[in-house]
Amino acid sequence: MPTQNNQKRWIWQQKNWPDFYWDGDSLAANLREVTQLQGALLGKAGTITDESNSESNLNALLQNIVQSSLIEGEALNTESVRSSLAKRLGVKRAGLTLETAKTEGLVALLLDATQNYDQPLTIERLYQWHRYLFPEQDESRFSLEEVNVGKLRGEAQTQVVSGPHQKRTIHYVAPPLQEPKGKGLQEQLDIFLKWLRESKTDETLDPILRAAQAHLWFVTLHPFDDGNGRLARAIADYTLAQAEHQTIRFYAMAASIMERRDTYYHVLETTQKGGLDITLWMQWFLGTLKHTLEVALENIDVVLAKARFWQTHAQDGLSPPQINVLNRLLDAEPKGFEGGLNAKKYMGIAGVAKATATRHLTDLLSKKCLVRLEGGGRSTRYDINWSG
Repeated sequence: MPTQNNQKRWIWQQKNWPDFYWDGDSLAANLREVTQLQGALLGKAGTITDESNSESNLNALLQNIVQSSLIEGEALNTESVRSSLAKRLGVKRAGLTLETAKTEGLVALLLDATQNYDQPLTIERLYQWHRYLFPEQDESRFSLEEVNVGKLRGEAQTQVVSGPHQKRTIHYVAPPLQEPKGKGLQEQLDIFLKWLRESKTDETLDPILRAAQAHLWFVTLHPFDDGNGRLARAIADYTLAQAEHQTIRFYAMAASIMERRDTYYHVLETTQKGGLDITLWMQWFLGTLKHTLEVALENIDVVLAKARFWQTHAQDGLSPPQINVLNRLLDAEPKGFEGGLNAKKYMGIAGVAKATATRHLTDLLSKKCLVRLEGGGRSTRYDINWSG
């Protein structure tokens, strides 16, 4: 069993816990950039159609759910998550009946966090969020013991460890359920939830920094057997939605966290082993959110380009297979299909014979939906004609 150094003091053992503080001057430039990017994103989002808004919202939520689980090492069926989201959001997706109890729960959690952001996060609501994560004990995940669903973890010491059993490294030890000389976990969680409610109207606390603080505070409390990281990220989404007063999401911070997973865990560990100065964590959070918003702005540009494309070709009399293939090609942007679209790929997507595929491609080329790529080799290749 791993042993804990008795001289080590975790952040929650500090005398003035949880009175966090940070160097505001060192955060000012990044915070200003993030705020500007938020404004630019919301401004661009206001120019796209309701239908495109719905699709962008679905894609952002999809990435948040899939990537947040992937951070914890759990790979979800993306199409199952998309199916559950489409049903909940009322987005028409032909032939999708792939929902599972797992994906239904994950979708219910994120939608409650982002669409009902004005409602306070009570202990009962938090327990419900935890139940959404574990609608049933997932037999596909090996665990030495079952998760206490919808209730606080037990008396056993909770450690975040890595490495083989005999040489485990302790990265973090969470506060005990009961603290003889201090506040127990239930009382600490109540303090956090009270702060979360009251800080919403605190004009001295920037709402983005509030989201960063909420994420760190909750994951440090680590109140459940499992799912703490996913709930911390859901709480960050909840507080960011409050900051933006937006139920529609246009970005997926979990995707950026996944890209930076190693530094995510490193910064968390460093902060949780340190004092109450959380400047390092705040810097990391702002940098990651900045990257997230920059990616989202690129995606919004693609959404706007798609809308213009379909406006240009609305009266072209395209067949359902042609529309299906064009949508698949548009969905692959900004990178497009590897090697471009050719007759073989068209046949596979549209489910048509080679002669039909060739005829459809010729028609799409004549209607300026596609452009022929140079250097096709043995087969002619095509891509979307953005110029119309």
